[in-house]
Amino acid sequence: MFYTEKERKTEIKGNYDVIVAGSGPAGMAAAVTAARNGAKTLLIEYCGDVGGVSTSGLMSHFTGTVNAKFYTEILTKMAQRNPFRHNISPTIDPEILKNIYMEMLDEAGVDLLLYTLVCDVIMEGNRLCGVITENKTGRFAYTAKVIIDATGDGDVACKAGAEYTLGREDDHKMQPCTIMFKVGGVDTDKAVFPPSFETTVETPKGELQALGKEKLPYPAGHVLLYPTTLPGVVTCNMTNCTEIDGTKAEDLTKATFTCRSQLEKIVAFLREYAPGYENCYLLSSASLLGVRETRHFKGVKTLGEEDILSAKVFEDWVVRDAHFNFDIHNIEGAGLDKNGVQHEFKQEKGYTIPYGCLVPVAIDGLLLSGRNISGTHLAHSNFRAMPICVGIGEAGGAAASIAVKTGCQVRDVPVAEIQKILL
Repeated sequence: MFYTEKERKTEIKGNYDVIVAGSGPAGMAAAVTAARNGAKTLLIEYCGDVGGVSTSGLMSHFTGTVNAKFYTEILTKMAQRNPFRHNISPTIDPEILKNIYMEMLDEAGVDLLLYTLVCDVIMEGNRLCGVITENKTGRFAYTAKVIIDATGDGDVACKAGAEYTLGREDDHKMQPCTIMFKVGGVDTDKAVFPPSFETTVETPKGELQALGKEKLPYPAGHVLLYPTTLPGVVTCNMTNCTEIDGTKAEDLTKATFTCRSQLEKIVAFLREYAPGYENCYLLSSASLLGVRETRHFKGVKTLGEEDILSAKVFEDWVVRDAHFNFDIHNIEGAGLDKNGVQHEFKQEKGYTIPYGCLVPVAIDGLLLSGRNISGTHLAHSNFRAMPICVGIGEAGGAAASIAVKTGCQVRDVPVAEIQKILL
């Protein structure tokens, strides 16, 4: 059964050089970089804060590395604002980072729309030339010469008809989802901080990861604990929900319910089994579910795991010195997936990402930015790390600004000109 909507006119609320959808680390870097290079830029975000998983998602730290000016700037600003120490650190204080992001947008002159969802696109043939938005004010259209999809899931690119694969190539299953949370009351002098699935911690009651698999409610079962910038506060990456399609509202709702149902049980586990956590309590939890993997779009080029393992340097690079491991969370349950590699990841050199990974194969006027770029399932588990996504976003913003200045399509932007901005 269907309901036929009445024909309606949608007001064009603004005309921009560049529109960025999604304000996570990639979207932030894209919007600010485009604006700093002279493009009239609009950033659209459906949450009430900018920063995506790095802020609303209560992420513990920037993991992985990249050689990108924008990432260095974020780390420097975080260090300057830390009330307890001013050394450069990837540890995130989400409240401070929210303000840093907002100030960067304001200083660059980016127009910002929060609480706003991109619900449709405006196409002229195969060229994306605008978006339709919905918010409390109403339904409006915004046009742009270049639109950057930094939604993570590639919602804009999908609506524009860009080709993609969902999840891993053979069965389309995706990594599990998580709600990050913080506990207070931790004795950090005695506390343990297992940073990875492969980290074992011996305690008087047994090895902590083994205890987690035995005692925590399935599909939770691993112990990942990280220091914060605040005394006695620890960030926990321990909730888990499998068999979720992050492009479906019903599945996102299920994952949120499942992860929240695990919170108090995990805190009780920490009190009983984790040294230093005997008096801990639930302090806060993320308002944004952490979705690790959804759509992988088909680009002019596709980054594969072999490119990472060989530390390949592409002549047309737009991201350089990217480094992380194959961080695939167990698709069937807790812990590390059988195809994931963390401590045993032997490739120590940084790799590059070519510009073609940001350019959809058949849609003009559109750039991909962040974890939705063109890459294999295994490669994605590496480049989805937030610092690398910042580098991707910075490249996308630079490319968009050049396309606007020169009047060319984004697929025709000279990569050497992008590299000049990035260097």
